[in-house]
Amino acid sequence: MTERYVSLAEVRAMLVPEGDKGGLCAAQRSALEHSQGVASISADDVRALTAEVRALSFMTDYTAYKIGDILPKYPEDVRAIFSKERVNLSADDIKQIIEIVGKYL
Repeated sequence: MTERYVSLAEVRAMLVPEGDKGGLCAAQRSALEHSQGVASISADDVRALTAEVRALSFMTDYTAYKIGDILPKYPEDVRAIFSKERVNLSADDIKQIIEIVGKYL
């Protein structure tokens, strides 16, 4: 078994068909409800967005998927995502991230 990051939109896309069949446990139903309430773009758009931000030299998979889930619109939001990372973002880096996210909103 391998592990990989998935966005909330991808969680929603995976669980909706199973939920329609009634085959979800309580934890999966909770995850589905959360993803439906929070994820505002499609799973395909999140995949494209995360691929685009992962191309930035300082980006990790974890932060790319956080950006895909949170969809930051302001520099403060981007700084909050990177607050625990050991990366010093320049104003241009932050602007780049916001511009990429803006394409998918």
